[in-house]
Amino acid sequence: QVQLVESGGGLVQPGGSLRLSCAASGIVFNIYKMAWFRQAPGEQRDLVARISSSGSTIYADSVKGRFTISRDNAKNTVYLQMNSLKPEDTAVNYCNARLWSSSPYMGNWGQGTQVTVSS
Repeated sequence: QVQLVESGGGLVQPGGSLRLSCAASGIVFNIYKMAWFRQAPGEQRDLVARISSSGSTIYADSVKGRFTISRDNAKNTVYLQMNSLKPEDTAVNYCNARLWSSSPYMGNWGQGTQVTVSS
């Protein structure tokens, strides 16, 4: 029974920053790959960034150089530092987890956290 609770979203002007958090429970957190997804209005959910149990990271081209994913295994928490935000970053942001790259992500999505970038 995995639970993923996202927080940290809000309204920010273009060029601003936000730090999202995802608190996980119900899994052995330190061995799981964690990821951030986002879903803009009228669009499907897309991968933003992912981090392995060892700390290796991968980013979508659209956020590379602006966002940083990190994890604190002692706190069972994954973070997404979002800098130089653009209106195109407006979306509901979700985290998820999987044990292997060949495994599906958990079906129990959290409530997400809304990021709105607007002047």
